[in-house]
Amino acid sequence: MTMVGTTAAVRALDDALADCTAGQLRTVLVEGPTGCGKSSVLHAVIERAGAAGAVVLCAVGTPAERATPLGVLRQLAGGDRRLTLPPTPCAPAGVQDDTADGDGGGGATAGAGAGAGVPRMEDMQAFCLRLRELSAQAPVVVCVDDVHDADDASLGFVQYLARHARAARILVVVTGCLHHEKARHAFTTELMRQPAFRRIVLGRLTPQRAAALAEAAGRGADAAFLYETSGGNPLLLRALLQEQPSPGREVEVDGPFTQAVGACLHRAGPRALAVARACALLQDAADEAQIAELLTLPGPAVAQQLAALAAAGLSEGVRLRHPALRAAVVHDTPPAQRAALHRRAAALLHRRRPAMEAARHLLAAAACESRPHTATAAETEVLCEAAESRLAHDDGAQALALLELAHRECADAQQREAVALRLARVSWRVNPAAAERRLAGPLAALDAGTPAGEHAQPLAQLLLLQGRLSTAAHLLGEPDSTTQPPDPGAETGASALDVMLDAGAPAAERLLRSATLTEATLGCLVQVLHCLLWSEHPERAVPWSRALAQDAEERGAPGWSAVFATVHAQALLRLGDLAGAATLAEKALSLLPERHSGAFPYAATAVLVRAHDAMGHYTEASRHCDRPLPPGLLESLHGLAFLRARGLHHLTGNQPQAALADFLTLGRILAHRRLDRPAYLPWRTDAAQALRELGRPQQAERLALQQLALPDARRPWVRGLSLHQRALAAAPGAGSRRITLLEQAVEELHRSGDRLATARAMADLGQHTQSEGNAPMKGTATVRAAWNLARECGATTLCKEILPDAPLADTVRGRPHDTTDDRLEHRLSSSEQRVATLAAQGLTNREISAKLYLTVSTVEQHLTKVYRKLHISGRGDLPMDLALGGPTSHTTTPALAHPTANI
Repeated sequence: MTMVGTTAAVRALDDALADCTAGQLRTVLVEGPTGCGKSSVLHAVIERAGAAGAVVLCAVGTPAERATPLGVLRQLAGGDRRLTLPPTPCAPAGVQDDTADGDGGGGATAGAGAGAGVPRMEDMQAFCLRLRELSAQAPVVVCVDDVHDADDASLGFVQYLARHARAARILVVVTGCLHHEKARHAFTTELMRQPAFRRIVLGRLTPQRAAALAEAAGRGADAAFLYETSGGNPLLLRALLQEQPSPGREVEVDGPFTQAVGACLHRAGPRALAVARACALLQDAADEAQIAELLTLPGPAVAQQLAALAAAGLSEGVRLRHPALRAAVVHDTPPAQRAALHRRAAALLHRRRPAMEAARHLLAAAACESRPHTATAAETEVLCEAAESRLAHDDGAQALALLELAHRECADAQQREAVALRLARVSWRVNPAAAERRLAGPLAALDAGTPAGEHAQPLAQLLLLQGRLSTAAHLLGEPDSTTQPPDPGAETGASALDVMLDAGAPAAERLLRSATLTEATLGCLVQVLHCLLWSEHPERAVPWSRALAQDAEERGAPGWSAVFATVHAQALLRLGDLAGAATLAEKALSLLPERHSGAFPYAATAVLVRAHDAMGHYTEASRHCDRPLPPGLLESLHGLAFLRARGLHHLTGNQPQAALADFLTLGRILAHRRLDRPAYLPWRTDAAQALRELGRPQQAERLALQQLALPDARRPWVRGLSLHQRALAAAPGAGSRRITLLEQAVEELHRSGDRLATARAMADLGQHTQSEGNAPMKGTATVRAAWNLARECGATTLCKEILPDAPLADTVRGRPHDTTDDRLEHRLSSSEQRVATLAAQGLTNREISAKLYLTVSTVEQHLTKVYRKLHISGRGDLPMDLALGGPTSHTTTPALAHPTANI
């Protein structure tokens, strides 16, 4: 045996041809891995022999003709018209060869059935004799390429020729593939026994030889890349040189390299092709045992084919040596076969590897299939289990893809419903609108009378997250207000809205400190944030919502980020930070793939409408309002908040009748669904303002009194809004009572933290105080303080209403309530803060003295220190947010210093 390259192999065959010409039979076997030049060597010999005047007889074995007796012999005989094939007695009668030449002499019979591959001795003798006669005139070269695919009967003739034509000028050259599953071991062993036999084994190119070829092709700089990709396989290297890829440029999907890889694999045999495909699909999970199980092949057969792939430079062990090779092998696999392999691989890996490895194959199978596939229960389980593992790594997009496939292919109705709910919950990570759509099926089943069973609780949590409290209550067995109108005298349990409104800030913060953000806790965390938002300390919702939004953003969950950014925006709006609220609401909408689909986006849109109106951006607010409401929007709290914002927008645009219609509609819906809590939506005072503008003050006062009679009126915000509207609706002549009510309203609204509502009430207080004539200086100071506070909020509209001629160039637009007030060099003492707060409200030094039980001199001293610390000249420049807790209202309270400690 001689291991050589193609050049040396051609020289060796030239020597054999010379010996043949001298009158001695030579038999040469050329072997090598697929793609390493066996056919090229044979073609070179054919050309040289023909040029030397030899008679050249050629044949190529093919898998399709392997079962056809004498198929290769016919090809050989066709190389010279002087050759005829004797009839084969083993063939069934009447089956004649249809390739007989025109010289007559009878044709070979294509045998079939038992004994069809065994030629008669006299036929082989006659064929050998005829070749010897031809060799007397000129050397005869018999070439059989891919002998492993030749038929048995033809090989019998070649073997006989090698044994009995030793003194003739005949050269027999056959080529075969190393490690081929159909290798002709008996045939090659018989050839080796002949004295004039030579075996030539071709190998892959060395790195030096490959570099020389690359240099000759002008690709010397990429020699290392070309060798690594081709593995030294000459066929693959030539394809790469033709295609001209580079380290930064991938090979073409169906280019020369991919085609060359396919040619190598198909010529290596079906088993080698199957093993290569298994290696490509299993990748890092591949080993000999798993490949054997996947393909249902014996272990030794797999080892043999792995050796064939390695010899051809295609693999190293059980792994294809380069990603380009893997891509080419996958591309060569028909989609249907690829899908079947992927599904078998998934079943195989599920028993031994993490679920995600099996699930990747199911995803790949689905991508290959042109028809819908019905998944088994085990496949659905794999997909769901893999989705959970991806969620543990915050890979929401991959988890969604897995759950979507599980839902699409699942055949079991109950299992499919469970997957749908899980999919809806996970969809909130990325797209809340998609999450809402996912519930269409389960809700339709509920409407049809199908009980939710074990899915009731998770479905209710999703509905609460969407703001659909009534549907969630009905699902959990609470009274359905749509069929049972509320009975004022009946005892009713607390609704989800009641829980959010009445839980209290301390309990909410305890839960926030201990909770971790997951799909399961998202709804609960949002409800707890709303507890803070609607409590007497709405400023506490700011750091928590900001921290949770940041957590969601870091974990790649834009849907969650939008949820918490919306709550953050609602909190800033509640505190009077208009620009901050608008910025965060716009950010929340920008995070949504579908900002105009579903109910959830309308929560942020409501914030935008109210903030833009207050800042004087009427066109922008109208842009958000002037579109039809989607069906079902008013079934959600988000839609109801938008309805209120639209009504307030109508008021800003001097359309009180349209505003009143929205507010009354809102009131009817809230009452019908047992959600009438002014701590959430104070529609009565909104309607009262519209009624006043329509000239109906008595009805306005009646609504304000109704709201004051409700339990929520114990809250400063609700009480302040109600007192404000009652004061404005008071009958003419009730000046002192009106001022008293406005003073109470201002005090309550100060306590609530709503700076914008406080500024409105203060402006009305100052203006009425001025008009009454009792304390015009006090009224002027109060008006100025109200203007300052409106300016701090960025409320351009209100500033113009209060002091139309005052310049607004220095208006402070929405200073965030979660940042430190940079105007303070030193923190105000508690006494200084109380004095400054009352002075900002317009109280005189003597009134402050009486209210705080201080001497007038002490009040003056405190104010002097406040002016110095705030760098202002007098009480007209006092910032009204001091009334909200002084500088501490702009800083994080000690209890909230690290809100993400346990999140």
